[in-house]
Amino acid sequence: MPLVTVTVRKPKPAGFKDAVLDAVHASLQHIGVPPTDLFQRVMELDAEDFRFHPTYPDAARPRGDDFVLIEVLLSAGRSVKVKREFLSKLGQLLEAAGLDMEQVMVVFRETTWENWSFAGGRQIHV
Repeated sequence: MPLVTVTVRKPKPAGFKDAVLDAVHASLQHIGVPPTDLFQRVMELDAEDFRFHPTYPDAARPRGDDFVLIEVLLSAGRSVKVKREFLSKLGQLLEAAGLDMEQVMVVFRETTWENWSFAGGRQIHV
């Protein structure tokens, strides 16, 4: 069960946020996540509350107000190959939507199955 958090600077129109969220979910499905496994949130922050270096460590172009930080929390066990497939698909979809991938940072975080309770306090994967 991936939990996706997208952080952007204010203000962003709904279409911008939809393009990012839709691309992330399609990319997750591309690596085998079921279509109904959809848990996403957007944090839209003022510039003073969302700071970042314009080029660290190797951005080809400076980051600006359309910088997007995508955090994907998922269950442990996906290989580097699978994560690269996700990133490749995400890049294709975001660029097709008109977003510059140099403005996108992705962080994968992993946790073990016993740390998930989807509803009712039940741990269904232990």
